[in-house]
Amino acid sequence: MAADLADASLVRDPRLAPSVARRDHQPCFLAVVLAKNTRTSSVAHMRHSGPAGFKWLPVALASLVLCSGCSFLPRPNKLSGNRAFIDYWPPDPNSKGLRLAVKDNIDMKGVVTTAGSEIFSKTHKPAAKDAPCLAIARQRNVQIVGKTNLTEFAISPSGINEYFGTAVNPLKGNLIPGGSSSGNAVAVASGVADVAFGTDTAGSIRVPAACCGVVGLKTTYGLIPIEGVYPVEPEHLDTVGPMGKDIDHTVQGMELLQDGFAAKYAAAKAAKPTAQSIRVGRLKLKSTDPKIDQAIDDALAKTGFQVVALDDSVSDKFEQAKRDGTTVASAGAWISDARFQFALGVTARTQSVIRLGQVTYTTAYRSALARRGAWQRTLSEVFEKVDLIALPTLQKTPPGRPLLDLRIGILEALMLQLQNTVAVNFAGNPALAVPVPLHGARVPVTSLQLIGPRLAEADLLNAGRLVESAVNR
Repeated sequence: MAADLADASLVRDPRLAPSVARRDHQPCFLAVVLAKNTRTSSVAHMRHSGPAGFKWLPVALASLVLCSGCSFLPRPNKLSGNRAFIDYWPPDPNSKGLRLAVKDNIDMKGVVTTAGSEIFSKTHKPAAKDAPCLAIARQRNVQIVGKTNLTEFAISPSGINEYFGTAVNPLKGNLIPGGSSSGNAVAVASGVADVAFGTDTAGSIRVPAACCGVVGLKTTYGLIPIEGVYPVEPEHLDTVGPMGKDIDHTVQGMELLQDGFAAKYAAAKAAKPTAQSIRVGRLKLKSTDPKIDQAIDDALAKTGFQVVALDDSVSDKFEQAKRDGTTVASAGAWISDARFQFALGVTARTQSVIRLGQVTYTTAYRSALARRGAWQRTLSEVFEKVDLIALPTLQKTPPGRPLLDLRIGILEALMLQLQNTVAVNFAGNPALAVPVPLHGARVPVTSLQLIGPRLAEADLLNAGRLVESAVNR
């Protein structure tokens, strides 16, 4: 079976993928109730709904679970402690060097890349070589302290992992850590690592950064090589980027991904040393919690940016891009992982996401991609008037972890609604998530997302530096 899986990993077209072990699935009572108590019980409704089908995402997941099964019994966690790491190698206590964590969907020579999955951990051989994105860190002898936890196959935004166990949110343990780079966020927030390399397809760096109160940078599509990274949607969305507890460490992480970045960052600081010279377009979305919006506005005002309100037409186009980006990312889960939709050792939660991807791939994938150029042009026009765009990373505070292991994907659907991240991936632009104070809520911080033009990583981190300095005064 291991040999079959190794060969299957090279197949991109799901129709050509070999079959793997299957198990019988029976519908459970909860799934039937979910399907019957929604406005429609048919995923087929989405086939005729076009972009508007996004609002039926929870319905689709409820219907798809009929093929997945449900469980009220929690599985024993394979990992202990805060479950940030799948593999952990304690650093030299006498070393003062940078401690780097690497998400476990990035190949490291001699280590099995589990991608957060039981099936990979038990059947895959250790990687034969490093992913190219690790080259600079290796050249500089940076101490890699471990491979971090993630949602299975990096395809779910909640951070839940039912096999290894879910990384514990350091802000509040009963809240989700966000995903898919959950272990990265927990590792840097808890001080076990200084910098972490993550991947971001639809928000997988920025969402956990927002949930755990750290900094995350989604890089420009194509800037950092993604060879040797387990794919979700590499043709349009997948990126590699750094996470850190603060801006300084995130800059150091970016320097390990792009040689010479430190000089670019120094130039950005010299060009715009204060916020007064930076024009920020404020994007507001209707479904955002007013307390979150207020926290974002307070942070921008305290920093001293020139804030320009963006009109409703940009908000409407952003929402369309969010729907389209979600469609492309969902289809990517099917394209990359279709062979695992009935596999033993793959969780029902993941299988439901894969089968939803089949629906979006066949009904909406191509039409969504057809609108990508128009969205990229919209952002280019906005950046002729402002330097950066600002909005919340998440529309509300992180949801609580489910008390029962229902494995139905409803939490994933909720997170897709709450994130403001995937529209940026859909365009290919860089974006930064940076924590800012939040008052009167169950967590003390929320996350400001700054979006920049292509290749504006240094400018984003410079602006993030100014925000961080202002809100921490």
